[in-house]
Amino acid sequence: MTRDVEQRGLYYEELELDTRYLHRPGRTVTEADNVLFTTLTMNTQALHLDAAWSAGQPFGQRLVNSMFTLSTLVGSSVAQLTQGTIVANLGFGEVAFPHPLHHGDTLYSETVVTGKRLSSSRPGQGVVTLAHTGRNQDGTVVATATRSVLVWCRDAHR
Repeated sequence: MTRDVEQRGLYYEELELDTRYLHRPGRTVTEADNVLFTTLTMNTQALHLDAAWSAGQPFGQRLVNSMFTLSTLVGSSVAQLTQGTIVANLGFGEVAFPHPLHHGDTLYSETVVTGKRLSSSRPGQGVVTLAHTGRNQDGTVVATATRSVLVWCRDAHR
């Protein structure tokens, strides 16, 4: 063996403004995913659980729980962007679900770095603003969210 390579996210210095990071593979969402997430989170919304009732609603079928969509959208970015380099998730803003996600749809995620600055109160760390976008297999945007994260600078991380 010649060397070890550890998979990690990117340090503050490596995150590039106005760069779009494509997170692959996509995630095909199943009925089981939706029902499990919905019941685990105690969300008894019939729109996620009751196929017969949902058939009579405007979309004609059950919808994937939007919190599952958001969680998967953000989660798919971790390996590429923040695995082991994040200090804290600071918050979300501008979350939107412009089109429903259905059972059998595949969620493809991408992230653009829209802002970054060194922390004024935490030396060796920086605040990065990420714009996440989720699209279904047809390219239709199903979710968007902005997120602020605190990440390590390379030389400060132990």
